[in-house]
Amino acid sequence: MPHREKTRILLVDDVPENLLALEALIRRDDVVVHKAASGDAALELLLAHDFALAILDVQMPGMDGFELAEFMRGTEKTKHIPIVFVTAGGRELNYAFKGYESGAVDFLHKPLDAHTVKSKVNVFVDLYRQSKVLKHQLETLERNRQEQEALLQELTETQEELRKAITIRDEFMSIASHELKTPLTSLKLQIQLRQRYLKKGDASAFTIDKIAKMVESDDRQIQRLIRLIDDMLDISRIRSGRLTVHPATFDLSELVHDVVDRFSEQLAAAGCTVTLTVPGPVVGYWDHFRVEQVVINLLTNAMRYGAGKPVTIVLEAGDGRARLSVRDEGIGIAEEHQARIFQQFERVVSASQIGGLGLGLYIVDQIVRAHGGSIRVESALGKGSTFIVELPVEGNRASDAS
Repeated sequence: MPHREKTRILLVDDVPENLLALEALIRRDDVVVHKAASGDAALELLLAHDFALAILDVQMPGMDGFELAEFMRGTEKTKHIPIVFVTAGGRELNYAFKGYESGAVDFLHKPLDAHTVKSKVNVFVDLYRQSKVLKHQLETLERNRQEQEALLQELTETQEELRKAITIRDEFMSIASHELKTPLTSLKLQIQLRQRYLKKGDASAFTIDKIAKMVESDDRQIQRLIRLIDDMLDISRIRSGRLTVHPATFDLSELVHDVVDRFSEQLAAAGCTVTLTVPGPVVGYWDHFRVEQVVINLLTNAMRYGAGKPVTIVLEAGDGRARLSVRDEGIGIAEEHQARIFQQFERVVSASQIGGLGLGLYIVDQIVRAHGGSIRVESALGKGSTFIVELPVEGNRASDAS
């Protein structure tokens, strides 16, 4: 409570002279005195202001002091205001009993003693101000407590996020080191084998056909390394909010045909025949490189989990959207796992069964979202999976313009 705020005291008496005399006794620079000549007038003041003390004359026509006190005690706004009765009726016990039953905290007897009146008023004013200060302190403490609880909650959440981040980092490093080591180990073994042939002077290992196979094998391992590194870089960009798209107008059907042609040998090696259904050109405004990532990831995903079985790709357009579906006839995904496969480091099976960082579908999801599109999977355990990507034909042209 500000120090300059004045304290209010209510005086109630039906005799104007008594009100003036009592006001003169209790006058202070830091006190505002309100006077009422009846119980009804006093009620209006009580409902309009906060008072530190109410001094009531007992004997008044109409509503007397006791009735006014009972009303004050029955009203939430006024029930805590200390009441002092002023009476000329003597010091009989029955007056005191009735007064205390009505809520009085003290009595003043006429004729009033100036020192007694001032002392009592000063006590109640000081108590009122102390209660205000205490209330303010309690409110401040409560606010501080709530702020501390909020900070503690925020700290707890931050610690949990940090713990998860450390766990993800450790898992990422473990998976990445394992996945990177596999193609590097293969390359190293091939190099050691060739070095052995060279030391022996055995040129039979370097015929045109064998060199072609070596180059093909090396290229596969290098491409695998490149894909792993690209995935790691994309994750870094996604986490830092720097996964950008650079859209341009192109035909998605041409891109899909090109990807299938480039992976024809790998599809054949995996025993996967591809049925591609593209009714005609599907032109849209997308990032060619990023959308190509999506198509490649879904196609290689179908080869991994549906090896030896056919893959069906359907591209269609309508209602301002392009719809690409890639279906395999592989192991399928149980319904309870279909949401989590689009999260980081998630796989349908364990890493020992199928290689990779477990980041492909997560990156695909982020790329599709960046284009304002959506991806979902329709699958059942043992019955294959269909991944469905929908992209707005206009992409994010409006946001690009801004």
